[in-house]
Amino acid sequence: MPECEKNEALDKNKYKDEKIEKESQVTLEENAKNHKIHLITIIGEIEGHENAGNQTKVTKYELLLPQLAFIEDNKDIDGVLLLLNTMGGDVEAGLAIAEMISSLSKPTVSLVLGGSHSIGVPIAVSTDYSYIVPSGTMVIHPVRMSGMVIGAPQTFNYFRDVQKRIISFVCNHCKISKERLEELMMETEVLTKDIGSVLEGKEAVKEGIIDEIGGISQAINKLHELIEKYK
Repeated sequence: MPECEKNEALDKNKYKDEKIEKESQVTLEENAKNHKIHLITIIGEIEGHENAGNQTKVTKYELLLPQLAFIEDNKDIDGVLLLLNTMGGDVEAGLAIAEMISSLSKPTVSLVLGGSHSIGVPIAVSTDYSYIVPSGTMVIHPVRMSGMVIGAPQTFNYFRDVQKRIISFVCNHCKISKERLEELMMETEVLTKDIGSVLEGKEAVKEGIIDEIGGISQAINKLHELIEKYK
């Protein structure tokens, strides 16, 4: 290999390493089908308008939204693979991310690793197809109130409306019914200090929230399949 090509390859690998380190993102393009797949990770807490603690792993929605817009606008990107291991976080930020992902015209596949809890549930189902590893979990519970809350009817109505939006989004993007999702949300015998449900991988699939049990190879193969159909 000529020296100039070696240097170009090194620069390309360095750029990829920096993208992974700084943004937890990379474009996968070394596959036999020559598809360019953009990898996005939703890790830790989904940070909203207020900064999380310095020791907390976060996904910053104000950085992720422009990147999703870039993906939609970039003709060279064929599809998106979303990896999730999140405890949840800011409800409005999480819904904004989910809405952006669901509105992408390019094929999308999600894979739940570890967990996709709380507002991570709408994000996990926002893609065209979803997977969860057998040991993965999803925590489903009502919208919680944190910080200073004004005890007024308007506050209650606001949280009720937010919960309706979450339920509507999830039910529109997977196979679970509204009644069953609300039942799981209001379960009182699973979580010791809260109400809600913990679903392991097979349970999440059985309930119709996630499409299939699988890992990274299944998720990538499915995305290649969707890209071929899209093209």
